[in-house]
Amino acid sequence: MLDSTSRILGELIGFPTISTDPNIDLINAIANRLDMVGARVEIFPDPSGQKANLFATIGPERDGGIVLSGHSDVVPVADQDWASNPFDMLEHDGLLYGRGTCDMKGFIAATLAMAPTYAALNPDRPLHFAFTHDEETGCFGARALAHTLRAKGLTPGVAIVGEPTMMRVIEGHKGCYEYTTRFSGLAGHGSAPDRGVNAVEYAVRYIARLLDLKHALRDRAPADSLFEPPWTTINTGRLAGGVAHNVIPSEAVVDWEMRPVQTSDADFVKDSLRHYIERELLPAMRAVDPESDIVTEVIGEVEGLIPTTDNEARTIVSELTGANHAECVAFGTEAGIFQSLGMSAVICGPGSIEQAHKADEFVALDQLSQCLDMLERLQDKLVA
Repeated sequence: MLDSTSRILGELIGFPTISTDPNIDLINAIANRLDMVGARVEIFPDPSGQKANLFATIGPERDGGIVLSGHSDVVPVADQDWASNPFDMLEHDGLLYGRGTCDMKGFIAATLAMAPTYAALNPDRPLHFAFTHDEETGCFGARALAHTLRAKGLTPGVAIVGEPTMMRVIEGHKGCYEYTTRFSGLAGHGSAPDRGVNAVEYAVRYIARLLDLKHALRDRAPADSLFEPPWTTINTGRLAGGVAHNVIPSEAVVDWEMRPVQTSDADFVKDSLRHYIERELLPAMRAVDPESDIVTEVIGEVEGLIPTTDNEARTIVSELTGANHAECVAFGTEAGIFQSLGMSAVICGPGSIEQAHKADEFVALDQLSQCLDMLERLQDKLVA
């Protein structure tokens, strides 16, 4: 089974499914493979028709099934110094190199290698394969898939998201909310600052408010928080604006994110910023130029995975892997979206997040072997 998984992984790596590019060819290839073993396969394209989610089922048509989930997109390789072609998988010393080997086509390959075995089992409990687009840029595919499942009236019971965890069982992570805030002011000569509206200066004031909120959030950390750090964090990722030393900049952009441990923190931040803009920044800007504006674009608001006392997914995967405890992690996944549908969810997959997004990304054959062991034992959970 390991040889089959490696061969399939090599084929998947050959599709350069960077998030900015189409994934439809990869999805069609996966669909053909699952169709050949008798799975009921559905493809859900995005409005462009160049990207799509795939949802396939082996077993009966009913609620309560188990979902094996992975995202098909990968991060860019531009400006990275790779030792080999990132889209031509290379094996060396027990490691498989290539973009997406650990994040997260290795898990997808393992599930596809197991698909014929699951089909031959004729399971009593439905087994679903959910492969999405655009996870790396905001989990847009998973959000669309959630809408699709609601429309179908289908509620699986368990989601196993195969992000790279070194096969550790992960039961929680923070949310990931990303924003771009644009400032439109009034250009002018630097020698007459009162005649213009300096968008960069107002962006800096906005960032100062973000820093104040960043510190205030520490005092809001739940006493029983399992995360590290235990509070909601804010990061200012980029400030851009201006054209020259002596020109009042009319445009500025701030890219920022927060990672909430609880939705009330996100509400606190958004409400505070809205009040600050409406009561202080905009009145000052528009006193000079009524056309000045501040607009925030939501890039993505991805739910966190909240640890729960009762979690069937955690119980199942702990039994399959032999793990005696579950952990929380800092990075985000699609698991919270599945949880928002009423499913229990857990994260467990081959490879290390330390290798993700880097040059010479790899997954160890030993990790794929451990993943296959888990997926083989999963058969016992699919029969009455």
